[in-house]
Amino acid sequence: MNMQPPSRFPAGQAQTQVAFDRRELSLILSVYGRMVAAGEWRDYGISNLRDVAVFSIFRRTAEHPIYRVEKQPRLRNRQGMYSVVGMDGQILKRGQDLKAVLRVLERKLIRAIDLD
Repeated sequence: MNMQPPSRFPAGQAQTQVAFDRRELSLILSVYGRMVAAGEWRDYGISNLRDVAVFSIFRRTAEHPIYRVEKQPRLRNRQGMYSVVGMDGQILKRGQDLKAVLRVLERKLIRAIDLD
């Protein structure tokens, strides 16, 4: 039996993926946690792709995401690399500051209270 040594991954492959860093995930998970506590959201998924990192938010497991938080570094010098995308694909907010972009989701948590 001819055993070959394990092959190495190409050197540049790991660097070509876009990912959220710890600070970005902390901001996203802070909003996510509040919405889970309010009973609005139930599940999430993270995708690290070549050109974009995506945090998908689900109301229930095994359905289409109701929101996607996207990071696209190639848009850094244009509209901003962060965006929140709705279920229908419409961009709800885009900008350079992730915290400011996430405010569009926090507004969903604020509800009118009937005092009757």
